[in-house]
Amino acid sequence: MTAASTEATPGGIEFHSIDYIPETERHGNVTNQATLWFLANAELATLAVGLIGISLGLSLFWVLVAIILGEVFGTFFMAFHSVQGPRMGIPQLLQSRPQFGYYGALIPQAIGVFLYVGFNVFNTIIAGQALHTVLPALNLQLSILLMAGLALVLTLGGYDWIHWVQKWGTYIFLVVFGIFTIGVIFTVKLPAAQQGVGAFQLTPFLVVLIVTASYQVSQAPYVSDYSRYLPRNISSVSTFLWTYFGSAIGSFWMIALGALLLAGYPGAQTVDAVAAGGNAIFGGFGTFALAIALIGLVSVIALNLYSGSLAGLAAVDVVRPIKPSVSVRVVAVAVIAVLGTAGSLLLPQDFLSGYSNFLTILLYFLTPWTAINLVDFYFVRRGEYAIAEIFKPDGIYRLWNWRGLVAYFVGFAVMVPFFSTSIFTGPVASAAGGADFSLFVGLPVSAVLYWLLSRNLDVTSERRVAESEKAELEATAAAATPLA
Repeated sequence: MTAASTEATPGGIEFHSIDYIPETERHGNVTNQATLWFLANAELATLAVGLIGISLGLSLFWVLVAIILGEVFGTFFMAFHSVQGPRMGIPQLLQSRPQFGYYGALIPQAIGVFLYVGFNVFNTIIAGQALHTVLPALNLQLSILLMAGLALVLTLGGYDWIHWVQKWGTYIFLVVFGIFTIGVIFTVKLPAAQQGVGAFQLTPFLVVLIVTASYQVSQAPYVSDYSRYLPRNISSVSTFLWTYFGSAIGSFWMIALGALLLAGYPGAQTVDAVAAGGNAIFGGFGTFALAIALIGLVSVIALNLYSGSLAGLAAVDVVRPIKPSVSVRVVAVAVIAVLGTAGSLLLPQDFLSGYSNFLTILLYFLTPWTAINLVDFYFVRRGEYAIAEIFKPDGIYRLWNWRGLVAYFVGFAVMVPFFSTSIFTGPVASAAGGADFSLFVGLPVSAVLYWLLSRNLDVTSERRVAESEKAELEATAAAATPLA
């Protein structure tokens, strides 16, 4: 594997937002993709996913099987997006303009803002509960505000600060939660019904598989945001693998741990289950583990604030072109922070069933987008884009791209009969006892349809434009960056 030779070192507040990162400013080690995505997944909100299967009556054995399958499948899609960052040098959702058009890309960008704010509501609630458990003198509302405030400060620092916290937070997590997990395995007392393989139940099994895959696929709109500063010539294989294994291992660890904790402590909520599991190892260890988990919770809230601000700016850029500046970043981050924190304070704390529905619905909307975006990058345009044209309403990618829009809406439409949530259950899902197969329908339909519709696309002309603009793009981007 090839790694960049320079390490990202936190400095001042990041200047760039949705603008192109010039080659002269590319830096960082590709291995940091592993630590970033490990800690992004190895946190308490992920643990809550593991509680879902047990709460539906599925045995621990079959929950673990479903988690493994969901991880292996879902992580592929998010990790493939990581390669796009170094090649394009711009945020993830801005990359949707070649597939959907300058205006059409507002669809995934709007879904992205909803995604980031929604995840922050859940993450901030759990973070507030964890801090309140560690420091009972702080009430829950104040705990939520403090955690949101810490995440806001980290986000304002920007890309390098987030990578730095994720790296060192990963090392601390590995030690503390390594001890915690081993201790829980030896101390948790599983009910008799959970000690064997248990009966296979298709519907809850598919719920766990889909929710786990959804959790990974739902990270697809983030990924390039945290790899776009890497040098363009970084190995695509290494970028993919470090992202894949960091994300899959961190997610599997916490989802499986959540299933194990609820199997041993039926009825417990996320934070209570961690406290009980740790304190069973030795007195006070549960509280200490929660204190350490606060690092991951702060950082994952920051990820949502950071990517949310980029998605929001990409949407605003359609109406009024954005010029990069520190003040633009600060305002965008603050808006996303206010929305997420307000939701955390206003929503009820007992949200587990809602969390399952939230993840599933996100998967429905994200499935066609990720299929189209990846097919375009790997099979249609093969990673070659005229980046400067992405910022032009009258550029070669046009205002609306009918190919991407048709593939998206057709892909979404064919999924509807397979939907299975408490809000709506499609006829196919009803006939299958509530089993949800929509993911396995929407992905191939959207991907194949977009590829077919794009077969007559003149990518050769696009590449000529890209080559002619490359030197100007680098010079313009470098000139826009203030001297350190």
